[in-house]
This record gives sequence, C-alpha cells and structure tokens, in this order.
Amino acid sequence: MSGIGATGVILLVLVALLLFGPNKLPELGRAFGRTLREFKSGAREIMDDDDRDRDRKDKDSSRVEVSRSENNDKDNKRLPD
Repeated sequence: MSGIGATGVILLVLVALLLFGPNKLPELGRAFGRTLREFKSGAREIMDDDDRDRDRKDKDSSRVEVSRSENNDKDNKRLPD
C-alpha cells in the first residue's frame, strides 16, 4: 500500500473539519502532539533501560571470565614431586 497523497490529506482534513468543527481541531491537534511526545519519551526510556541492562550483562560476563581464568591458574599449579 502506497503513502497518502495530497488529495488524500486534503480529504482527511475536510472530513475532520466536518466531524469536529473548526473550534475543536486545534485542541485535537495539541492532544495528538502530546500523545506522540509521551510515546517517544516512553520508547526512549525503554531503549535506555535495555542499553543499561545489556551493559550490566557485559560487565558481569567479563567478571565471570576473569574469575574463571584466575581459578584455572590456581587449578593448573602442581605440587612438587
């Protein structure tokens, strides 16, 4: 399905104008703008949380690898014969 052309936008504006009237349209536009802003900020917060979780997992996995290598060094030491 292709995008909405200029005639489609004009038709939508005319239908909205008929349904809601000229006084209500600015209020609807503001409410729609606020909704989009809140959605974008919520999506940003979710993405930031995911990034923080990924960073924590990376740090934890590197700590585990370091502790494993230290344990392997201890296990590889032999007692004198």
